[in-house]
Amino acid sequence: MMPALLDRYITCVLRFRWLVLALASLVMLAAAAGLPGLTVSGSYRVLFGADNPHLLAFDAVQDTYSASRSALIAVAPREGSVFTRETLGAVEELTEGAWLTPHSVRVTSLTNYFHSEAIEDELTIEPLVEDAMSLSDAELDRVQAIALNEPELVGQLVAADGRVGALIIDFILSEPEEPAWEEISNYLTGLLDEARAAHPDLSYFLTGNVILNQTFEDAGKDAEDLIPVVFFVVMTIAALLLRSVYAAVAVGIAVVFVVLTAVGVAGWFGTMLTPISASVPIIVMAVGVAHSIHIVTTAQAGMREGLERNAALTASLRENMYPVFLTSATTAIGFLSLNTSNSPPFHVLGNLVALGVLFTFVYGVTLLPALLSVMPLKAPRHRSGRQGLFERLGDFVIVRRQPILWLGIVVVAIFAAGLPRNEASDNWLHHFDDRYAFRTDTEFIVENLTGLDRLDYSLSSGSEGGITEPEYLRKLEAFATWYRAQPEVLHVQAFSDIMKRVNKSMHGDDPAFYRIPEEPELAAQLLLLYEFSLPFGADLNDRIDIGKSSTRMTVTLDNTSTKEHLEIDARAQAWLQDNAPDLAGPASGFTMISAHLSDRNVESMLRGTILATGLISLILLLVFRNVRVGLICLVPNFVPAAMAFGLWGYLSGVIGLGASVVVAVAIGIIVDDTIHFVSKYLSGRRQGLSPPEAVRETFRTVGPALWATTAILVAGFLVFAASGYEPSWTLGVLVSITITIALIADVLLLPALLLAVDRKDS
Repeated sequence: MMPALLDRYITCVLRFRWLVLALASLVMLAAAAGLPGLTVSGSYRVLFGADNPHLLAFDAVQDTYSASRSALIAVAPREGSVFTRETLGAVEELTEGAWLTPHSVRVTSLTNYFHSEAIEDELTIEPLVEDAMSLSDAELDRVQAIALNEPELVGQLVAADGRVGALIIDFILSEPEEPAWEEISNYLTGLLDEARAAHPDLSYFLTGNVILNQTFEDAGKDAEDLIPVVFFVVMTIAALLLRSVYAAVAVGIAVVFVVLTAVGVAGWFGTMLTPISASVPIIVMAVGVAHSIHIVTTAQAGMREGLERNAALTASLRENMYPVFLTSATTAIGFLSLNTSNSPPFHVLGNLVALGVLFTFVYGVTLLPALLSVMPLKAPRHRSGRQGLFERLGDFVIVRRQPILWLGIVVVAIFAAGLPRNEASDNWLHHFDDRYAFRTDTEFIVENLTGLDRLDYSLSSGSEGGITEPEYLRKLEAFATWYRAQPEVLHVQAFSDIMKRVNKSMHGDDPAFYRIPEEPELAAQLLLLYEFSLPFGADLNDRIDIGKSSTRMTVTLDNTSTKEHLEIDARAQAWLQDNAPDLAGPASGFTMISAHLSDRNVESMLRGTILATGLISLILLLVFRNVRVGLICLVPNFVPAAMAFGLWGYLSGVIGLGASVVVAVAIGIIVDDTIHFVSKYLSGRRQGLSPPEAVRETFRTVGPALWATTAILVAGFLVFAASGYEPSWTLGVLVSITITIALIADVLLLPALLLAVDRKDS
């Protein structure tokens, strides 16, 4: 914007400030009217794009077999095994109550498991336990012997040591599923409360993908609870740093306008929020306050030097309009790069924050100066201590620029050495901390009974009715046997086990006949007989397709990471290619689609980060019109990310969903301080100051604002550390670390580099 045009614009804003306030209020109210259009989803499906090939494969399996919506309740006595009258009786009671769970279609438990055996040449299928309280000791021993020797039960409905029993509730849910999750969760929570009161000597634990969905939704509500906390923290820090209640109130009003406008516009477009995108208001607040600080502090400095309020505001806008515009543009570019993520909630997060940054600039050069001009704003008294601190820091850098550069190289190298320690991986259970019952209950179940991570394989026989062919069944059995030998596997549910069990039952329960039937006709007859003998609610629709051409094999894994999920499936695919190529097919299920998401998201975000960094670098080169200075500006923007992730490599090394987007989020923010510092430095050089004098003047004028914006941004993002949702926690902590390192780089490395390169008139 040309200087004369800019001056006329500023004059209009301050002269017609009441009109500006009225128009800004109308814009905000019109946008905020869209808030009811926002929708919220806690479904894990929103993490994946509608065209995600792994999600489509998962849906195909769900369409072929009955859908996998389930909850698992584990029961554990304080001492001893579950094979007592009291514990089995409690499982029976729980099973009866579970049938009343809303939307339930099947309940399978240790007690109602349908055990098959031959009685007088007839196949008899009955619940394993009936009326547990009346069982004799001999009958209890029989139940224990059957349960602990049945592959379909061990590691699924009973622990191998017999100390934990379980029941699984299957559901069929219609869209939208969200109301059903809460309904189911509330019912089961109440059911378990009653069970605990009736049997205080037993412990109960609840998990399953329906409970995971509800927990995911609860995490989004927890993120919303952090919004007022962030507002209070950020505004308190702003008031302390600005030392003016009126200035802090003006900034607070502007930020509220920004948040309501950005989120309201999203509502007009029917945007869906998730636990990830629920953090938009928090980020927008922190960024909005940080951007406003520069305008306010410069105006305060002008008033301290004797300027009248409006004259100081005019000088502040004249000095900051261009840098604030640039910082808004670069911040928006950083967040827009989240659109390269493979997870749509990050698209929403990036787009809404970028929109918020746009409105931060708009309101920052309209609403904010208009508010400041109508308030009884006074310049806070000059605090020589803090101001002198930055001048002394400038002198220190000028005198010791060479040691700073060499020491900086060493420190950066030490931190960056941790980068190779990082690897793309994730653990969905660890997305929630111990404040969520889902985390603690699932950990107990994983450690003592079965796992939450499951791989589904739809294994085709190649022909209708072909699943009873002995050759197919033998390959299926071999695949299941191979999987059971893998160290990560807790349980394998395969159709071949059912056929072997029925074959044994029809041969007088002779263990020698626990094998695949030799003739396809016999196998077909056994399957037909078994299906006819099953009572209501116990069909095989979740194991075989309607045309009996394929079966589903489910592999339950120990508490493993997404990286390990991909590795074990790769081994499985290699085994299938070598031993049963006609059965080969990709693993499906939530476990696999999330594993591929974690892997692909890191790769896609790397591309997005490179793109954002390239665009921001190009902007810096064009803006400063000085190749050397432009290249120097890249150093304090690359170094913080490298150091932060190097430190992360030493501390954790796991790049999950939250960590994968940190650089894209941070790069646009940390470049802001660089722009303000270099803009002021070049302004001083154009005014005839020598490089050391320009650095000293930059520290004096810009230093306090850099410190203030960093403190506000770090405080805002650190509030995420209070979140129980790990991706939000990781994002907040890593961005805070990156911003802190960026400030150090901007006040030490950047001026030292400028002095080293800009030697003219030194």
